[in-house]
Amino acid sequence: MSNHNQHNHSATNNISTAFFLNLLFTIIEFFGAFYTNSLAIMSDAIHDLGDSLSLGMSWYFQKISTKKATKIYSYGFKRFSLLGAIINSIILLIGSFFVIYKAIPRIINPEESDAKGMMWFAILGIIINGAAVLKLTQGKSLNERVVTLHLLEDVLGWVAVLIASIVMQFWDIPILDPLLSLAIAFFILFNIYKNGKESIRIILQGAPIKISLDDIRDAILKNKNIKSLQDSHLWTMDGEQNVFTAHLILVDTSITSKESLKIKQDIKAVLLNKFQLEHITLEIVNLEDSEYIDCVSSS
Repeated sequence: MSNHNQHNHSATNNISTAFFLNLLFTIIEFFGAFYTNSLAIMSDAIHDLGDSLSLGMSWYFQKISTKKATKIYSYGFKRFSLLGAIINSIILLIGSFFVIYKAIPRIINPEESDAKGMMWFAILGIIINGAAVLKLTQGKSLNERVVTLHLLEDVLGWVAVLIASIVMQFWDIPILDPLLSLAIAFFILFNIYKNGKESIRIILQGAPIKISLDDIRDAILKNKNIKSLQDSHLWTMDGEQNVFTAHLILVDTSITSKESLKIKQDIKAVLLNKFQLEHITLEIVNLEDSEYIDCVSSS
């Protein structure tokens, strides 16, 4: 088995382990929320449900990410992850509004929660989510690193629940529970907005956030053989696989086909090294007779 296949297999196993740990604890959380009458645990359960969906989809797309392109999906299957992100955001959005709807009356008329029960669930949450984080930190893929950061947020959320539950055991402050649930709900809504904004940008074929089309143009125009660019486009398939296409206008239009190929290969090498581009298509245009010279594509 090649190193690439070994890394992919390891990443799939790491994410699947984290997924099952998170899903099992999410189910326990919902029961715990009703048992302790805690909105904070309920809101964290909804958050963890979203995380379980994210992990499940990350696991699935990690498995299919190496599938070859087909006649129907010529760029491959990476953009399917956007469907998962949108579905996940809708579920989290509904859950967050449910928590807010339940929390506001309990701020006005606080209800007692089982603080000791909340404390034990918080400890369990820190242990299980912490185990998932430790499992994922063994991996090297970008997918694993992103999911690890997401689960670290969960650990911090449970630390907040733990602190609140300990405080409520010594002081009668039942309003802490709905306040904490609101904080978690608004945190989820903030992430929905941030991730949704990025998903819409990708769907509408906007340029990648970290790459400037102007910077790419400047890098190409540094080549002494290039006079100008036409019809240049930059977009991303899934936030990671970035695509660039352009028509190049040469200073000297009398060059041979072999020379034009060398110019494009040189430019392609510069772009691959300097920018996170995985698919580059360059075409040289002969303005004198409006004919296209050969094109070279990199994927």
